[in-house]
Amino acid sequence: MRILLLHNYYQQLGGEDVVLEQEQMLLRSKGHDVRVVTATNESIKGLYSKVRTAAESTYSRRSRIRIHDEIVTFHPDVVHVHNFFPLLSPSVYYACRAAKVPVVQTLHNLRFVCPNGLLFRDGARCELCLGKTVAWPAVRHACYRDSHLGSAAVVSMLAAHRYLGTWSTKVHAYIALTKFSRQKLIAGGLPADRLFVKPNFVVPDPGRGCQRDDFALFVGRLSEEKGVRTLLSAWERLGRARKIKIVGEGSLRAAVLGSVKANPSIEFLGPRTAKAVLDLMGIARLLVVPSRCYEGFPRVIVEAFSKGLPVVGSRLGSIEELIDHGRTGMLFEPDNPQDLADTVEWMFAHPDDLWRMSDAARSEFEAKYTSDRNYEQLMEIYHRAQTISQLHKS
Repeated sequence: MRILLLHNYYQQLGGEDVVLEQEQMLLRSKGHDVRVVTATNESIKGLYSKVRTAAESTYSRRSRIRIHDEIVTFHPDVVHVHNFFPLLSPSVYYACRAAKVPVVQTLHNLRFVCPNGLLFRDGARCELCLGKTVAWPAVRHACYRDSHLGSAAVVSMLAAHRYLGTWSTKVHAYIALTKFSRQKLIAGGLPADRLFVKPNFVVPDPGRGCQRDDFALFVGRLSEEKGVRTLLSAWERLGRARKIKIVGEGSLRAAVLGSVKANPSIEFLGPRTAKAVLDLMGIARLLVVPSRCYEGFPRVIVEAFSKGLPVVGSRLGSIEELIDHGRTGMLFEPDNPQDLADTVEWMFAHPDDLWRMSDAARSEFEAKYTSDRNYEQLMEIYHRAQTISQLHKS
């Protein structure tokens, strides 16, 4: 099978970029002919470039021509789009439709129903735009990167293509990463009969760790929506009894460093490589995921499971779906540092239960998140997209 992968990279490497890299390696390892076409936001420089990008984010004629040329030379059986915003634009769908090539779109976040992709605004969960034909509240609140212009560009793109029927007629299969995300996307207007659930995966399998060191671990962006303040407040309550290592970078770095000075049980490691993170996961006792927003698919949870590391996570959205409470980890009430502290303390105080959860976490990974299992699911979705495309041709 010939597969054309499309992706718009952000300025910094993100989770969906890693997914794309892993997916293309997986497909090639299975004997498929894969071509990758990318755009990068690094090319957006200066006021003129930003204004032009905003104008073309709804429909880029240049991108349509580019993808048309790729289709003519490569003859793909499927075009799989990971991210088209803002440089590629939905015009890539129209190039595929003209060439009668099936289109699959992975939805790494909730941007199709929320301009900032998180359903999170001003430090709280927000669903004001969910289901609206025009997501005007996002413009008023500058939800996309704190920019009224940027927010207007996203809102215009979403509304225009909803009106044109692009989302319902030009994409043959959507991939949501969790059942929770699928439900929100359906509530936002995407066609339920084309929305399939396929989680991310970890490749290569890093192998189970030993969980021998007496510390908890946090890995992620140091920001409000990731629940960093909830984490730090919980460790104030735990005092010096339980250690935690924090990996990441972000706007709340100063707050983390302040807590490190006040509490020697908190260690800040800064950013670390993917390998270094997996090594830490292999020796930690538990991972903490205290997010306050609806995560698309927190990869750190699956990475933790691959190492046999139990996870303490917010009872919220996709996190609640991924963690089997009492079996692969524990859930706590979001925004509740006391509940988080009590849950962490209970897990450290029950090492036998923690080890049992470790076994279950590794089993969960082997059952759901290996490359082979993911490949089976991906091929099934590709075939469904081809079937739907053929029905539209007839």
